[in-house]
Amino acid sequence: MEIAGKRVVIVGFGKTGRALAGFLVRRKAKVTVSEIREEGELGIKTRRWKKKGVAFETGKHRALTFLTADLIIPSPGAAALPELAAAEKAGARVLSEIELASRFLKGRIVGITGTNGKSTTATLACKILKEAGLKAYLAGNIGTPLISFVDRSREDHLYVTEISSFQLEHIERFKADISVFLNISLNHLDWHASFEEYFAAKKRIVRAQASGDIAILNADDRLVSGLAEGISPSSYFFSRRKRVRRGCFLREGWIILRDDAGEQKLMKTAEIRLPGLHNQENVMAAALIGRVLGVASRSMRNSIRSFSGLEHRLETVLTLRGVRFINDSKATTVDATIKALQSVDRPTILILGGRDKGADFRLLRRPVRQSVKEIVLLGEAKAKIAAALRGLVPVIEVTSLREAVRVSYAAASRGEIVLLAPACTSFDMFKNFEARGRAFKGEVRRLAESLSRGKG
Repeated sequence: MEIAGKRVVIVGFGKTGRALAGFLVRRKAKVTVSEIREEGELGIKTRRWKKKGVAFETGKHRALTFLTADLIIPSPGAAALPELAAAEKAGARVLSEIELASRFLKGRIVGITGTNGKSTTATLACKILKEAGLKAYLAGNIGTPLISFVDRSREDHLYVTEISSFQLEHIERFKADISVFLNISLNHLDWHASFEEYFAAKKRIVRAQASGDIAILNADDRLVSGLAEGISPSSYFFSRRKRVRRGCFLREGWIILRDDAGEQKLMKTAEIRLPGLHNQENVMAAALIGRVLGVASRSMRNSIRSFSGLEHRLETVLTLRGVRFINDSKATTVDATIKALQSVDRPTILILGGRDKGADFRLLRRPVRQSVKEIVLLGEAKAKIAAALRGLVPVIEVTSLREAVRVSYAAASRGEIVLLAPACTSFDMFKNFEARGRAFKGEVRRLAESLSRGKG
């Protein structure tokens, strides 16, 4: 793919945007960054980029910039833009960062998608491969942008890559050697026009594959498992509910690996340190990646046993006078919040709210009725959430995370849980879910300190 001399527009200048700019500058492209934020809000020094020839338009996206570009590359987190849609309609070429990277990357790609569990599965899979002695790297939305690896990539490298629907929407020839499709549920309707459009983007990860590739699919998800019909790659399945012909499943408390050579017990589910049934699925998917890449079962067992999870994913912050605080800021969907509630076994004060992604919050009614003692709401979506859950349990609306933490603690009794699992994005109040999670942990610790000084 020829890059030199091409007019390339990068939409957004976060981590991926900066990696793209460096890659394109080294290949003599004419680079323009289009950013909705003002230059002073970017949090970086743009002077050095300008010295390299990168032009910046900030404060808004200009339609003419998009229409006159040879190539447009939106960052994964860039919002759906009318200027981008208009440029596409006019014939502009739009590619995702993973598509561009795949044109130049050496090595194999393990692509992981789904609505929930991508980060945990990708991180664990990369750990399994690395600890088995393979040259594996964590890439994509959870790690380093795939484009950053191009210049040092080698044929024996493995890139375990978390991939979003946004990235898959703009691929042409991108292909994962091993794809993993974890699950699908309503999400990102602030970006996609419908669930069907969202699912169509996700499906591209398996439909882009060729004969000789491998697809790992969730047998318990009807829409995901149905993708096995009519695709080229060989299919492996994982299931908590039934025996599969080829793949991974549960039986009598054991994780079982099964292929044409027969069955093998991998480990007991009780040995998994991650809470929740959904994490059993994530572990099975990661184990299948290891299996198809030839990792010995003993090595996989050791890697899984020592994996305690990720920050902001059902992360215990501390226990304060018998009340346990759990940070699941990554639960930005209704489905993720349901899974979080299913992972706790005590009465729970649930902190919800943020920016809505077009979710149906009524789906929370049953799990709330089963395990939630009180709901604390904040953020832009609190009125919509309150209407959806009206009449189930007491609901308190607050204006800050500090207030949410203190109100939740006041409502909790010894032995109960305060759970941050917002079912919304963080962008109304925070830069990202990580910033929200760290702010939550900071407020919990602040509360603990004030109580220890007798000021609570």
